[in-house]
Amino acid sequence: MNGIIFANKGEAVVGKTKQVLKIVIFVAIAGLLAGGSWYTVKEEEQAVVCTLGKPRAVTEPGLHFKVPLIQSVQKVNTTIQGMSIGYQSEEAEEQAMMITGDYNFLHVDFYAEYRISDPVKAVYASQDPVLILKNIAQNCIRTTIGSYSVDSVLTTGKNEIQSNIKEMILDKLEGFDIGIQLVNITIQDAEPPTTEVVNAFKAVETAKQGKETALNNANKYRNEQIPGAKAEADRILQEAEAERQSRINEAEGQAARFNSMYEEYVKYPTITKQRMFYETMEEVMPDLKVIIQGTDGSATSTTINEILPIGSFDTRESDRTGSESDEDNESDGQVKE
Repeated sequence: MNGIIFANKGEAVVGKTKQVLKIVIFVAIAGLLAGGSWYTVKEEEQAVVCTLGKPRAVTEPGLHFKVPLIQSVQKVNTTIQGMSIGYQSEEAEEQAMMITGDYNFLHVDFYAEYRISDPVKAVYASQDPVLILKNIAQNCIRTTIGSYSVDSVLTTGKNEIQSNIKEMILDKLEGFDIGIQLVNITIQDAEPPTTEVVNAFKAVETAKQGKETALNNANKYRNEQIPGAKAEADRILQEAEAERQSRINEAEGQAARFNSMYEEYVKYPTITKQRMFYETMEEVMPDLKVIIQGTDGSATSTTINEILPIGSFDTRESDRTGSESDEDNESDGQVKE
């Protein structure tokens, strides 16, 4: 009887132990499942939740619930990120070497900025969208650099090269449609592979800068001198115009005087000739004395001005007065120097 009692007690203890173990295992599994049912999305992230093979994006930050064993979550950084492409990156030197359109070798370092635009495609459309972007960028960079001269790559053509590379990369990314977007790509540095060539190009660049400085100084000097030159030109033109008008007026006056003299000459040829002679003598020898001998043998000393007014040809009226005076003198006697 005692053996039977001990056997029954042992079976009861074993049964209770199994029940306790089951409860512990259930609680442990429930705790694990409950702990894996929640996930947090940060401000700079988006989550991709896959439910039985169907993905969807979770864009709102905060605490979210997922069904254990049924749903899986992958988080994606959606902020702008960057990577170096070129000889300063981790690539081998021969991979970073580029050939220009005029068959020169260059080391060119680019910096590309990108962001994830579609988390679902970034996770499921490709295994590594960033690597694909890098390969596309390298291909576009080599193609574009190969169409420019070494001088353009090193100096004046950087902005145009960057713009063309960016446009080419965006076109190719649109065709791949892997949920990644290029924000910008810039040339960080570009230099020939040898020190001698580097120094030569630096010397050329220095000479170009000196040329630009000289041109700027020349343009500045020109802009400073142009107003003064224009003012001087205007002054000369005004003086020339005044001289021209003065000569025209003088010529017109001489022409009018000649016409007046000619009219008097037609009327009184002899008197007009004498008058012109007297006026000329007055101009040549203003102090000339004239002796007039009368019919009675007497002589009178006088000047030409007293005999004949010099301005007799200036107006028709004075000419007539002078002509009458000449006629009287001619009838009274002879005139000698």
